[in-house]
Amino acid sequence: MTNEKSETKPTTWQQRLEVIADMMRDMSRHTDPQEMVRSYGEKIQQLLLVDRRISLSRRGLEAPFYRITRSTTWADDVNPWREKDRLPLLEGGLLARLIHGNETVLIEDLELSADEPANEFLAGHRSLLAIPMYDQGVSMNMVIMLQREANGFDPEQIPDIVWRSNLFGRATNNLVLKEELGRAYHDLDREMKIVGQIQRSLLPAELPKIPTLDLASYYQPAQRAGGDYYDFFPMPDGQWGIFIADVSGHGTPAAVLMAVTHCIAHTHPGPPLPPGKLLDYLNGHLSSKYVGLNATFVTAFYGIYNPKSRVLTYACAGHNPPRLKRCQDGSLLSLDQAGGLPLGVIDETAYEESQLQLQRGDQIIIYTDGITEAQSIDGAFFGTNRLDDELEKCSLQADALMKSVLGAVELFANGRPADDDRTMIVARVI
Repeated sequence: MTNEKSETKPTTWQQRLEVIADMMRDMSRHTDPQEMVRSYGEKIQQLLLVDRRISLSRRGLEAPFYRITRSTTWADDVNPWREKDRLPLLEGGLLARLIHGNETVLIEDLELSADEPANEFLAGHRSLLAIPMYDQGVSMNMVIMLQREANGFDPEQIPDIVWRSNLFGRATNNLVLKEELGRAYHDLDREMKIVGQIQRSLLPAELPKIPTLDLASYYQPAQRAGGDYYDFFPMPDGQWGIFIADVSGHGTPAAVLMAVTHCIAHTHPGPPLPPGKLLDYLNGHLSSKYVGLNATFVTAFYGIYNPKSRVLTYACAGHNPPRLKRCQDGSLLSLDQAGGLPLGVIDETAYEESQLQLQRGDQIIIYTDGITEAQSIDGAFFGTNRLDDELEKCSLQADALMKSVLGAVELFANGRPADDDRTMIVARVI
């Protein structure tokens, strides 16, 4: 920064307008607040011929402390937002009274005491103009303008200088906030990606090979991480547990509770539980330790499939009943014969079970509500009717049927982003 007056001060209003217009264009291009301040200082020096400028800050400091954040005497270009440790911290004296006083002050004949803490910045000057830079009505920052001669400022210009300086201060502050917000978003997004990776690691790495079942699965959170969860549990005598759950809410809080649900389901100390008892176990732990105090809940469907008999025993905790298409006779069933409250709502809830004899060719879609509540551009829901329409395609294998459903959802949404996590298990009895 320079400490010498410019010799090219514009004298006509056209010349001043040219300088101001050039300054505004230049400021509009800047994304770095440090660069914008430097550019503004160079341009404003053409309009206000001052011998020295000093910037002060009292952010995070109690009276009578303050920092020097800029000075036209400095050879180095110090960034006050990133190099606070390089900023002189001073206590008391004239500048402390000015910045903590919250007022515009003009001193036309400056006299300094020998013990003035800011002597090195003020010495040799006779006129001082202190311009408060307001934030929430308080002078958190201040610009000090100095002239070597007494009566060096035109009082008639001071009101314009004050409002112009404060408008620039607000613009700079907004740019600083934008930069900080960008860094915070980048850090948060990075953390969310990690949460999402951890969450995906809790899902099955590959589908199990279950005799008499052709399987496919799909999982897509609406954000980096979500609250949907599905799993498969090997059981004695070749049976398999099929589990799907949906945590209320979205994002990281739902992902955390999803991980908790996974942990509880995998750490039951005894032998494998039948569907109703497993939901009882999950509900007891979630109600007493995790979701009772924050109004969160978990919907879940759990079924145990016996490949030999093709019998599915299931229980449900407030979850969307799976849809079953019986391709042998064209009938459509909803697995809603065993319902119950979501997990975590009321402790000691008993979950009933139901059994269903499956037949060769049966198609089952087990899903979370992100599928049926997918919305179109005009806000309509995909719904179970459109889901059932896809089940009419009885010739499809599980993977092809899953892709057909997802294609229908995407076509219906017509580019509208998903508002909720979408998870689906497709099973075809073979």
